[in-house]
Amino acid sequence: MLFRLLTLLLCCSSMAFGQDYFYKKYTPFNQEVSSPASFLGYDIGSQHTRHDLIVSYLEQLAATSNRAQIMPYGKTHEGRKLAFLVVSSPENLSRLSEIKEAHLASIKSGVAPKGSALPLIINLAYNVHGNEPSSSEAALLAAYTFVASKNPDIEKYLENVVIFIDPTINPDGRDRHTQWANTYKGSPLVADPQDAEHNEYWPGGRTNHYWFDLNRDWLLTVNPESQGKVAWSHEWYPNVVTDFHEMGSQSTYFFEPMKPNASSKPIMPKENYTTLNDLFGGYFSKALDSIGSLYFTKEAFDGTYPGYGSSYPDLQGALALLFEQASSRGLKQTTAFGEITFPFTIRNQYVSSITTVKAAVENAATLQAYQRDFFKSAFTNAAAEKIKGYSFKETDKNLAKAFIGKLNTHKVSVYQTAIDEYVVPTSQAQYRMVQSFFETYNKYRDSVYYDASAWSVANFFNISYKPISKLPKLDQLIIAKDLVTARPFKAADYAYAIEARDYNIPAAISHLQKNGVVLSAAFKPFKVATFDGAKSFSYGSLMVPVALQKISKDSLASLMADLPSKLGVSVSAVQSGLSLSGVDLGSRNVRPLMAPKAAMIIGNGTSSYEAGEIWHLLDTRVGIPISKLPIRNLDRVSLDAYNTLVMVSGRYSLSEKFSKALSDWVSKGNTLITIGTGSSWAVNTKFVKEKLIKVVSDSTTLTSRKPYVDAGENIGREALGGVFLKGDMDLSHPLGFGYDQSRVALYKNNEVWLAPSKSAYGTVIDYAEKPHLDGYISEKNQREFLPKSASLIVSPKGMGRVIMFADNPNFRGIHYGMNRLFLNAIFLGNHIEVPSE
Repeated sequence: MLFRLLTLLLCCSSMAFGQDYFYKKYTPFNQEVSSPASFLGYDIGSQHTRHDLIVSYLEQLAATSNRAQIMPYGKTHEGRKLAFLVVSSPENLSRLSEIKEAHLASIKSGVAPKGSALPLIINLAYNVHGNEPSSSEAALLAAYTFVASKNPDIEKYLENVVIFIDPTINPDGRDRHTQWANTYKGSPLVADPQDAEHNEYWPGGRTNHYWFDLNRDWLLTVNPESQGKVAWSHEWYPNVVTDFHEMGSQSTYFFEPMKPNASSKPIMPKENYTTLNDLFGGYFSKALDSIGSLYFTKEAFDGTYPGYGSSYPDLQGALALLFEQASSRGLKQTTAFGEITFPFTIRNQYVSSITTVKAAVENAATLQAYQRDFFKSAFTNAAAEKIKGYSFKETDKNLAKAFIGKLNTHKVSVYQTAIDEYVVPTSQAQYRMVQSFFETYNKYRDSVYYDASAWSVANFFNISYKPISKLPKLDQLIIAKDLVTARPFKAADYAYAIEARDYNIPAAISHLQKNGVVLSAAFKPFKVATFDGAKSFSYGSLMVPVALQKISKDSLASLMADLPSKLGVSVSAVQSGLSLSGVDLGSRNVRPLMAPKAAMIIGNGTSSYEAGEIWHLLDTRVGIPISKLPIRNLDRVSLDAYNTLVMVSGRYSLSEKFSKALSDWVSKGNTLITIGTGSSWAVNTKFVKEKLIKVVSDSTTLTSRKPYVDAGENIGREALGGVFLKGDMDLSHPLGFGYDQSRVALYKNNEVWLAPSKSAYGTVIDYAEKPHLDGYISEKNQREFLPKSASLIVSPKGMGRVIMFADNPNFRGIHYGMNRLFLNAIFLGNHIEVPSE
């Protein structure tokens, strides 16, 4: 009995200590509002909290307090809720719509509202990387503090701000990590860094369901988490946005200012990354000093790429703030500084959260004036430049629709002219987004990047555009969802033909094959009579004969009608198999297509990013399944179930047994697709008879001494964080089907340099004579590698082939311009022959 009493007292004192450790400073608290510990049944920091419990707690706060409301903004791929807890004074919450309208009106007019000042809009955003868990726990503590504290400072803050607390930006990743950490939690706790608790299995919890890094997705908006957040951002235009992260365990704590922007001409106002960052930095240093936490600034990270949670809001007139906490990667871990605990990491994030609000309130007028001036400067900056807009034409209507849709997402206005040309004027509130989509650079202040050095979105779509110094007459404002991309459908008696130059052709093939339709692809162009007149069809166009189907004519017509109505793909009714020019429809060059049976190797050593991009592409845009084969199971896998296998970048060490099985399988006539270092593996293991470009150093040359402190910068200069290069493509090759120009924008973010194929017909894309389009690439790489290299080759192996990408064709799910190449490899790969001389 005595033992039980002592245990209960220890638990209670531990609970009390846990509460005081975080927020003793903000007592007293409203006793009618549950604390996180009382709601969850455990102390914050004693285990990892699931996302559903986080949302339930916030819902409880909203239900019991007039200081809080729940505001959903979407769902994840796995169906988890994305929601804000909106916290302010009861008076402010009662007129939330009025505050929003006045805030937006002030931004649009550039004039401060008359009368009393408007509340600031603050977004406290947490846990974009799921396995950086301290910030979501801090979000619970911050929410409780703002909702329940009776401290005069907190009550004053709430009178002057509306806080949108987003506790978990990446719930799917967080729950994956939470399950791992709680499963391997020890009692007593295990601080050994080698323990399983601190070392997740592949793919880890950093990424979302499809293994995307959501902290790179704000500009690209490929995933629902980012789409919802960006839509909210343009609905509210917050003044301050936080972005809480974790870093390696052997570090301390980071807050802004960051390392200087690497661009020679940053599009972000200098006031943002100097005056405002320095101003807020003073608050953070004082707050962290008060609890004895070590920290650093300026040395690391940069906001050059506009798609971070700490950079995209900067381009919407906000002050976005990055925080990085050394991670305990579990509940307790040994480091060079001693032991770092989960509660300690949470406290630093909590203190920074409250301090952000304090600093914002005390500088509200400055922040609001900055945001008004920010949008005014968009027009003055645009007026000062010679370029007044960008124009483009695009024969692929679905590709154009997807690109314009991205522009619309970021509130960029797009117009159509009388000559069927699209124009994006620079003189608009979102001028800096226009710059992010179209501007390219070849001069930089720095040569070492935290992430990509190029992101011109038009190049991701392989859009041929040009800057214009004088705007034409702008006829019609274009909204992507209203664009009609297909002609009205007409049923055929003889055959249907579908032009290949449409981004949605792979999805059309998938739809028809899943429904048992026999279809062919033309390996040579043709021109035939249709019910709409004579039409020409390019390489790769589809032909669907009516008489050869196992389904009825009417059922076929119904399936074909789905293509324009659901996919926006035009279908032509053909009257005869005799062509007007080119091959006839019964030619041996019009070849029946077999359905792909695709698999992909995943697991430890492989790139989860690249694997996720492929999984997402096939799931969400094409609608075909791909089997994900864990690398640990390969010796037990039968490849006979598949005709296509993908190897993404990775560090492969395959067993002799599987390597032989793979070699035999390809030689029987199947297709292996390799990407990046997956292609390097194929060359280095002599799986193919191809070569990599390597520079042979002269051993007689003496190495000159260099300052040790410069090593990181000098070595980093040769890395390729991400650059656009111009490729030259063989349009007659099956992998090039669907393209209307040989010029293609390639995105290179690796150092894989493939030599051109030994077959004269095996090099599909090599780098153009003057390849640079956008981004930093060292002089050494330009001089010694690019001129000798190919981007895409096909290497024969027995009766099969290996399709080898040096560059990632599916980068971050946005590379519409290159992923048609990958989809052609999936759907047409097994029909490719590599002729011998």
